[in-house]
Amino acid sequence: LTTTQRFRPSTSGPPLPAMSRCHVLLALAMLAGSAAFSNPRATRVRAVVGRGAVALPGPLAEAPDVGALPDCPATVWDSKFDDIAAARAEIGDLPECPLEWASDADANSKGAAFFSENKEAIMERLQEHGCIWFRDFDLMKDTEGFRAFYDSLGIDLCLDPIHTSGLRKMISKKDGIYEEVNKDALSQHYIGLHQESTHVKTSTYGAFVCFQEATRGGGEFLVADGARILRDMDADVLRRIYEKKVRISVSNLDVDFFAATGPLVTPLRNFFKKMISQFVAPKFDMELEMLYGSDGKPFRLQAVEPPMSPVNRHPKTNMPLWFCNIHNHARYLRDNRPCRVPEVGMTDVYYGDLSPIPPADLEHIDEVSRKNIVSLPMKPGDVVLVDNYRMLHGRDIFQGDRLHAVAWFGEQTGDARQVKLDRSSGNMLNKMLNNYVENAF
Repeated sequence: LTTTQRFRPSTSGPPLPAMSRCHVLLALAMLAGSAAFSNPRATRVRAVVGRGAVALPGPLAEAPDVGALPDCPATVWDSKFDDIAAARAEIGDLPECPLEWASDADANSKGAAFFSENKEAIMERLQEHGCIWFRDFDLMKDTEGFRAFYDSLGIDLCLDPIHTSGLRKMISKKDGIYEEVNKDALSQHYIGLHQESTHVKTSTYGAFVCFQEATRGGGEFLVADGARILRDMDADVLRRIYEKKVRISVSNLDVDFFAATGPLVTPLRNFFKKMISQFVAPKFDMELEMLYGSDGKPFRLQAVEPPMSPVNRHPKTNMPLWFCNIHNHARYLRDNRPCRVPEVGMTDVYYGDLSPIPPADLEHIDEVSRKNIVSLPMKPGDVVLVDNYRMLHGRDIFQGDRLHAVAWFGEQTGDARQVKLDRSSGNMLNKMLNNYVENAF
């Protein structure tokens, strides 16, 4: 299958996990399921070569422990437009995206020094093109070289936007390198386009590295330019979704058994909602609101982000951009492509007033998104450096074993960089949530 084909639900592969009988545990795990399945980097790498485990090549570079790294910076919102359709005229002519930057013998002989010598040009090109695909470099074929690559560029590591939940697994905590979407059970799950962003936090840049391509095909890394998506969108569809805004539901918890509790229905519903709101939702720093019945099911509790604009200006260039994760999170689109997500982790997207977005509008957004997808068959040592405000990314389905990783970068003030991030409170809950996610399949 390719990203240009219209997907239908996959019926092959392992069965989805049964829901636990312990509804209290499910209540604690519902947001863990969302974080893992809506963006599966939360899952643990279990890729293998033949019958042996994949070992990350090379020693890890010396670097500060992740506890000393700054948090992911706050999302920079500049989303007020008098006429959103007319604002697209500001985009103008766009250069190729991604820009391919191939190595040669001279560049490979210099190693990390090549990137130090060219860092100003690289960052200028990144701002111009939005994305650079570094190809055929020997340096980034192991974790030490990958760290040397981004250290040489002088960009500052930061944490994933929901790192504080404890659900973002890392290849190396001290190097700030996160696992990518490699889990075998999720190999047939198509990851739609999204920015690494929430209403509250957004990474400035991201660097995606390939240590091992999928051994039996697929798994291409997908990128799309938010400027091009915005430019190509139908004016009426764009005006509707911009004026009404969007709200993203990141998880479901079905508590239908409450219906049989008679006079206890209301207090039980309120108790579960309060428990999730007070003890689980705050760990995600997403300003989540717990709501019953948003999708018409009175005993489904959903964790919903605040209303957000689907269009935002770039914080440096001021260019208007499509800045919305609807392509990955809309349930209607997920139901029409390979999806291995259990109900607890199913996301959805509504208008800002929680009314449904018409299927025709979702299909148009999907069509425009797929039109602008560029599929990158990364090889070991390849790195895709993205401007996370401008670029959306995803991943195609694959077969076999695959080992990719990612590091995130942010530009914070001096005060933000001093934040102590080694939070010991809540570790027991983090472990419970991680155990639930890792055993879900």
